[in-house]
Amino acid sequence: MIVALIDSGLGMLPTAAWLRQSRPEVDLLLLLDPEGAPWGPKPEDWVVERVVSTAQQAIELGAEVIVLPCNTASVTALDEVRAAVGDGVPVIGTVPAIKPAAAQCNSIAVWATAATTASRYQADLIARFAGDAKVVGVACHGLADAIDRGDLPAISESIADAAARTPADVEGVVLGCTHYPLVIDAIVAALPAGVRLFDSAQAVAAQTVRKMEGLGRPTAGTGSVAVRNSGKPGELPSSAAAFAPGRLLGAFAH
Repeated sequence: MIVALIDSGLGMLPTAAWLRQSRPEVDLLLLLDPEGAPWGPKPEDWVVERVVSTAQQAIELGAEVIVLPCNTASVTALDEVRAAVGDGVPVIGTVPAIKPAAAQCNSIAVWATAATTASRYQADLIARFAGDAKVVGVACHGLADAIDRGDLPAISESIADAAARTPADVEGVVLGCTHYPLVIDAIVAALPAGVRLFDSAQAVAAQTVRKMEGLGRPTAGTGSVAVRNSGKPGELPSSAAAFAPGRLLGAFAH
């Protein structure tokens, strides 16, 4: 079974690593879009076309399950991707971990891209799942793009700016962009001691496994990892090696 993961850049790696850990025999197809990245600032129609066309390419390459380990793609194009590929192909989106954070913390901040922070989708999630918790959105300007470039000074600057705009009394921070776990150590260092972090990569991977099992077909493959960049065969960018190689990229060794 081939599972395709679609993102503009490296944000797919945390989810892919959890999938690799739980199901090392499954073949993974990583579809990145360095020519179009970052997706966050792009017009909604442009993102929808880009994500849907990539999903269709994934099907042509043999994918039986599609994962959008990207908040921007999920917020903007999840319904359109599901309509395009049909009911026979599960499509798993990514939702910021607001519900578990609100269940454990009285006050939380949601760190995300500017597009996700301003989206009706995130506002609806907060209204539905935050309960009595106090929630503030914090747009992390340029952080996802800096992570894709491997620009460590820009990463530090963006994290410091977001931390400065995060209320001092927050008990938890939701990482509302799948890129952010790649620099989790720097985020922890920028926040007050004791602030808890929540991200959704493990939950998305677990949901993917459930959908795979629900197809009723064998999931075993060769454990391969194939990469395509903007529709062409490619490699993971060298900047990927800058981020937690033991915890993330090391999970791809097979």
